[in-house]
Amino acid sequence: MKINNNISAVITNKQLLGTENNLAASMERLASGLKLNHAADNPSGMAISSKMRAQIRGLDQASRNSSDGNSVLQTVDGALNQVTDMIQRMRELAIQAANGTNSVAEQKACQLEIASLRDEVNRVSQTTEFNTKSLLDGSLDARVYTDTTNVNNVSRISVSDSVPEGTYSINVKQAATQAEYNLGIKRTDIDGWVGTIGTGTVSINGSTVELSEDMTATEMYEALRDAAEYGECEIVEDPATRELSLRSNIYGAHASVSLIQNFKDGDLPIGDPRVPNVGVNKNAVPVVKTGTDAEVELTGGFGGNATVSYEGNRISITNTDGFSMSMLLKEGFENDAAANPKISFEVTEIGIMDLQIGANEGQTMQLRIPATDVESLYLDDINVATINGAKTAMARLDEALTTINAIRSQIGAYENRLEYTVNSLDETEENMTAAISRIEDVDMAEEMVEYTKNNVLEQAGTSALAQANSLPELALQILGSR
Repeated sequence: MKINNNISAVITNKQLLGTENNLAASMERLASGLKLNHAADNPSGMAISSKMRAQIRGLDQASRNSSDGNSVLQTVDGALNQVTDMIQRMRELAIQAANGTNSVAEQKACQLEIASLRDEVNRVSQTTEFNTKSLLDGSLDARVYTDTTNVNNVSRISVSDSVPEGTYSINVKQAATQAEYNLGIKRTDIDGWVGTIGTGTVSINGSTVELSEDMTATEMYEALRDAAEYGECEIVEDPATRELSLRSNIYGAHASVSLIQNFKDGDLPIGDPRVPNVGVNKNAVPVVKTGTDAEVELTGGFGGNATVSYEGNRISITNTDGFSMSMLLKEGFENDAAANPKISFEVTEIGIMDLQIGANEGQTMQLRIPATDVESLYLDDINVATINGAKTAMARLDEALTTINAIRSQIGAYENRLEYTVNSLDETEENMTAAISRIEDVDMAEEMVEYTKNNVLEQAGTSALAQANSLPELALQILGSR
């Protein structure tokens, strides 16, 4: 029997300490609800759960990002709905102005409302924002850069979603021109011209004006000017020769100047002072002049199936798979093949909105929202207060509606995709949360059984330690017996 080293107490105390540690761990797990409270609890499980925790938090934020993106798209769609309504109203006014029962004054009244609606379309385009970020001014569309030499020769460049990044080039073989007819009149001062105007009826693209003998030269000029304006033309003066010409307001092969002159016997027709004054021009032969469309050659990047169409100085290039690119050449611009053989365009993804819709790098979704101002929609020059303006306006407005509808369809597709994205992210997060729960979370019932076992062992160990500590007292009994 030993008193210096109570081996029984040492052994019992060791077991009791182990039981206390296990009991403390059980109590910690029961209190925290986690079975991984320290890295030492399960080193590999801790590493796995840490990565999964980052993914779960990333998925949760990505879901919120996607919802924010959907809010942006809903804002855009709401604004475009108003733009659609305004274009519909403009089209209604164009149809009203096209009716033959309307006077010029009534057509001008329709044009005033159209001009006001165009201003509102521009305002919506410039001021629609989300979190101070402009949405409809073109800043969220792909950026296309023109080579520095021709940066001022091309405008309104638009590309579809199917146009990939890269360099594209064209050669301008012919510039668009306006229809023009020299009137054969030279202005000498404000009230005098050299050349015979004559008296009678002049029709400019169907817009008629009466020239009478009691009119001054200025009054005749004003009458011709107003008739030309209604007939979609203008009277221009050559700054060098001061000769006056009749010129169409638009460019291209569809632009024309039609001039019919019905003069009294003996008067010379406008534009032909060389005709002898012998009374043969009472019903002059109509003069018709037409403009020309631009013409370009595709020289790089477009592929062999690309085709080109023209409307004056507006160029449209299309190809398979929805490839579409359009631009407006500068009025009167013609490429100088010797000094500048081509115009180059660099299509980039700069400006496109990237939504982070995943928990990892590169898991993004791109949103492209084109500009919707009147210039982009080619509505800036419609005028129903001219002889054929209402018909032209209806065609342009139909085209604008098609463009807006296409944009809204794309926005709707984006919205649907983001809704599926949110659902997918939420479901993935749910599944990953269940997976990490199996690694980190404690089974309360199982842990309670462990806790009860350790609690009983602790009580038993305490009792055993008390008994072991009482063993040296037996030695006193031995000593006392002597």
